[in-house]
Amino acid sequence: MKRTNAESIGEILQHFYDTHPLVRQKLQEVRIRRAWGAVLGNMVMHATRNLYVKNGILYVSVHSSVLRNELMLNRESIVRRLNDSAGEEVIRDMVLR
Repeated sequence: MKRTNAESIGEILQHFYDTHPLVRQKLQEVRIRRAWGAVLGNMVMHATRNLYVKNGILYVSVHSSVLRNELMLNRESIVRRLNDSAGEEVIRDMVLR
């Protein structure tokens, strides 16, 4: 029996994400959190805690004031690189605490 309506897994997932935008948004937020260490390195990843995205804003807790200042100065670049790694604009701004 030959199937005439066969679809690839990628097409099925794309259709699922198109019909469920909240799932797509949450998946992109997870990609941002995972890319944090890859984009900024292991030292920054270990020095930051409580990383989460809410309403398009990335919240990061930093216990070092020196690191917080460095991240604040490079905020636009970091946001751009994280969005590039996710494949679309997920975060608009970053708040450091």
